[in-house]
Amino acid sequence: MLHFLSEFITTNLFLILPDTRLHEVIAYFIYDVIKILLLLIVMIFAVSILRSFFSKEKIKAILAKRHPFWAHLLAGLFGIITPFCSCSAVPLFLGFVEVGIPLGVTFTFLIASPMINEVALILLWGMFGIKIALLYVFSGLIIAIVTGYIIGHFKSETLLNILSTDNKVCSCENKKVLTWQERTGYAIKYTKNIFNKVWLYVVIGVGVGAWIHGYVPADFLINYAGVGKWYAVPLATLIGIPLYSNAAGVIPLVSVLVEKGVGIGTALALMMSVTALSFPEFMILKKVMKKKLLLIFAGVMFVGITIVGYLFNWLLK
Repeated sequence: MLHFLSEFITTNLFLILPDTRLHEVIAYFIYDVIKILLLLIVMIFAVSILRSFFSKEKIKAILAKRHPFWAHLLAGLFGIITPFCSCSAVPLFLGFVEVGIPLGVTFTFLIASPMINEVALILLWGMFGIKIALLYVFSGLIIAIVTGYIIGHFKSETLLNILSTDNKVCSCENKKVLTWQERTGYAIKYTKNIFNKVWLYVVIGVGVGAWIHGYVPADFLINYAGVGKWYAVPLATLIGIPLYSNAAGVIPLVSVLVEKGVGIGTALALMMSVTALSFPEFMILKKVMKKKLLLIFAGVMFVGITIVGYLFNWLLK
């Protein structure tokens, strides 16, 4: 249905002749934009309903005084299903530490939340299938847990810049038990908010991907970033650090890179680096962490993402 619609729009509305490269690129662009945006609307609504059951205070209560293994695992799982908005990131981080949750466990949550967010999971599922999506979730969870353990081992609480957490309450926090009508209203509002933030990234990401799909020879990317190139994964991780985007903008590009012969581990390393190890994220974290802690965080994350990239390339070659 979507394929027919994209072909109809390209041929009859844009009047682009079939069997031409431009027709292929435009039809590819329209198909992917419609598919991704529909997936986002449906799945983000469902995830936001689930999210409405978990307030910041409830997560603190569940994580406090748990066995280290279960605390890290639960923190990673909460990071996956509860993507808190940016306005609560700093007080959430400090709030976890202040109620006695170990710093390593807090880092596990902090890493898992952007790295394994609902947008990335939805798009990977839609483009590559459930196997790749689950591998992505599992590997991201392992990175978050291991990084949290390592940072916790350094006893780095003294490397925090303690700020006041008496900030204005974020609108995404729950202060009471919600009715289903309130949960639905929250889900609609949250879905609109996320959609408004990511739709442009989707369009740009798909646009770049469509151009690569139609005009960049496959041999070019295989020669420089194919599975057999040992340097491809760490290079992709480094390239992702200065970029500013989110999963919605990167994953359409990941899809095309894989289609052109780039190793899926290499492409996913780029995506993970952009979403969880980007320079803009460092600027935010710099407000609450001293330089040494930032370097420990960045170093462990870089190694973890690189290892996962190699692992994906080896498993899926």
